[in-house]
Amino acid sequence: MSNMEPFRISNQIRELRSAYPEAEDLIRICRDGGESARLAIARQWLSEGIPYAFKDCPAIYEALRSWVAMRLDVDSKEVNITGSARIGQSIAPYKLGKQFNGDSDLDIFIVNPQLFDQLKSDFFEWSDDFETNRAKPSNEREARFWKDNIIRCPRNINRGFIDSKYIPNHKKYQHGSNVSQTMFLLKEKLAITENAPNVSDASVRCYKSWKCYADQFLLSFK
Repeated sequence: MSNMEPFRISNQIRELRSAYPEAEDLIRICRDGGESARLAIARQWLSEGIPYAFKDCPAIYEALRSWVAMRLDVDSKEVNITGSARIGQSIAPYKLGKQFNGDSDLDIFIVNPQLFDQLKSDFFEWSDDFETNRAKPSNEREARFWKDNIIRCPRNINRGFIDSKYIPNHKKYQHGSNVSQTMFLLKEKLAITENAPNVSDASVRCYKSWKCYADQFLLSFK
């Protein structure tokens, strides 16, 4: 008789039978299921498979990934979607359960150490320019955002990720500018593609590694 043991799956994770579970169920399982459950959700439900926004035409999602990857010089497997576009509902505390719709954003995340380093370099070049008055905000509102970004972004970089929106869209900061232009064009392409979802905005968060992605997900639930 074989001494082989069966796969052991927590009761909480065993409940998840759908690719697009209810946001409240995910939150409950993340809260009660322990770290292994949270890691499973981060890997399987929030970074793999066909996102809810593209469930009616998965080929558009694949085309999107290939196009973004080509423009940003990464592998298409490293381009992923999170947020309400992934499971159909938001899991952010301030809008928990809000359904994905045409007013929702398309939250793209990319796991690529080279792009991470390039965006990090752009950010610190811009922050140096800002602090030495070589880069000047166009108004008071922008000045407040820039001052906040100077504080917020280095903390995120230390955790292994960077949001491209923290880098002003200026040709001097070429990698950040390329991401911004790519997201602008992506919205335009989706708008003229039959059966593609309508989105309000598109943005990129870049992680240095998959471990950094998982660590940030775990941190967000602590």
